[in-house]
Amino acid sequence: MNRPAPVSSRLPEFTWDTLDAAATLAAAHPEGLINLSMGTPVDPVPEVIRQALADASDAPGYPLTAGTPVLRDAIAAWVARACGAGVDGLGVLPTIGSKELVAWLPTLLGIGPGDVVVVPSIAYPTYEDGARLAGATVVRADSLTAVGPTSRVRLVWVNSPGNPTGQVLPAAHLRKVVDWARERGAVVASDECYLPLGWSADPVSVLSPQVCGGDYANVLAVHSLSKRSNLAGYRAGFVAGDPALVAELLKVRKHAGMIVPAPVQAAMVAALRDEQHAAEQRERYRARREVLTAAFTGAGFTIEHSEAGLYLWLTRDEDCWATVDWLARRGILVAAGVFYGPTAQRYVRVALTESDEHVAAVADRLRA
Repeated sequence: MNRPAPVSSRLPEFTWDTLDAAATLAAAHPEGLINLSMGTPVDPVPEVIRQALADASDAPGYPLTAGTPVLRDAIAAWVARACGAGVDGLGVLPTIGSKELVAWLPTLLGIGPGDVVVVPSIAYPTYEDGARLAGATVVRADSLTAVGPTSRVRLVWVNSPGNPTGQVLPAAHLRKVVDWARERGAVVASDECYLPLGWSADPVSVLSPQVCGGDYANVLAVHSLSKRSNLAGYRAGFVAGDPALVAELLKVRKHAGMIVPAPVQAAMVAALRDEQHAAEQRERYRARREVLTAAFTGAGFTIEHSEAGLYLWLTRDEDCWATVDWLARRGILVAAGVFYGPTAQRYVRVALTESDEHVAAVADRLRA
């Protein structure tokens, strides 16, 4: 009896598992591991959010897949403030973090074999993983002219500020992508998880009138509270944009049980309404960025892009695994550039998410 191939056979080895040997080497350092690889938040969840979660913890009933009315209002209000969007005609939907939506968006949109999903040439791996799960074809391209005249494109991912590079795409570029996709009936999905973290450049949302012209047709913006509010452990994200597309996502997600827990929905409301904690967290990352920038440039690394977001994109002009090994021997773990695409093999990604104490120790270890 021939069994179908397991779904996992469509996917590469899980990205972070390939760092296990380097992690073991780095952990053996006499002063311990400094983990600048994954970018998981380490700072406390703000009290206002924890209190909202606790107050909503008596939640015996099923939550709304669409989100409570107060959560939908809070999402729309935040999008209006942060993205410059108008709330009229805007669809919003809470998600179980942003990664699950990124991974399942092609499937939820009915994309499958014979369809094309365009992703950036250097990109967050889950864009490609999601296309593979759906059985679609992936094209890596930063210029849509490189895609060619095909009418098979169903979904175009953009990411600004970019992960891993920190590159910010100008509004004019994003507008061209939206216009191109609309002409072909394709959807533009913009991963904007790092939008609040502009350093030397000001990121622009795909929902900004500069980009979409005040019309959300064929446009979706994906956001996360993991970095802004230290809620990676809560799995709290949302999507906003084309109301017809959001309604379709909701219909499918109801059947699939893709529901944000009720206490997390209440915590999201508190997080979205409070800007003070977000400003304080942003300042922590700004200070760590300055320290790490000085440490790595002082050690002979070149920083490219990195004008926004939560990472430094570094090179010593050598194979990325040689750099990973060199740093691991000093107890510092970073992400290999090849995680993000074949053209990134001479780069590593450094996260700003370690403690102040560990970040301060990086310079000394780089001099060792």
